Amino acid sequence: MLETAVLAAFLTFCRIGTCFMLMPGFGSARVPTQIRLFIAVAVSLALLSHLWETIAPFASRRPDALLVLIGSELLIGALIGLIARFYVLALQFIGTSMAMMMGFGMADGGVAVEEDQPQPALSTLLTFSALMLLFTLNFHHAIIEALVASYSLAPIEALFDPQSALIDLSDTLSEAFLVMIRLGSPFVAYAILVNMAIGFVNKLSPQIPIYFISLPFVIAGGLLLLYLGIGNFLTLFADGFLPTTIGR
Repeated sequence: MLETAVLAAFLTFCRIGTCFMLMPGFGSARVPTQIRLFIAVAVSLALLSHLWETIAPFASRRPDALLVLIGSELLIGALIGLIARFYVLALQFIGTSMAMMMGFGMADGGVAVEEDQPQPALSTLLTFSALMLLFTLNFHHAIIEALVASYSLAPIEALFDPQSALIDLSDTLSEAFLVMIRLGSPFVAYAILVNMAIGFVNKLSPQIPIYFISLPFVIAGGLLLLYLGIGNFLTLFADGFLPTTIGR
């Protein structure tokens, strides 16, 4: 009985723990590995009591079959975690693009929230604000609900389906980047109009370095646009995140 309980707990940890190690927020590079591991173990043990009847029958299988189940559970947990992380990666992409469009992209060296590499300060601000908003909206509770529901959508005995996983990942990338392009479209239009105007002015007076003179005004205009639109930006991001990730 003890052996069955240990193996059932390990099978639970393979799916739930892998997801928590990769999901945004808990899977951040700024969170120590030990903390992530303890959180993953705690959630796995807490959910084992609810999933015991679903997982326990598979814990008494032969070692070779058990190894196959462990590999399948690891891949399924990684899939769920990556689906949520891709959406945050898309946010980092549009944040970096917006910084470049505002002329603020040269101010690199900011401390990234999710990654080890430095990012523009604007991208770090957007990522931190979005993660804080998601935790305020209890998205981690929704991830836990999705993990519990995944045992019905992707049962243990069905094993990992690479084709279905690839379709889910590609659909997530498509939807996430489409939402981010829509959110960043005001900054795309701003960059086009401002650069066209600066180009026309520079043609009228080529002897004056218009670009260097206009850069502070371009940054100020971009920051003003960000100030007016960041509320709607984060609201639309949160509205798009939950159906895209949890809805699967």
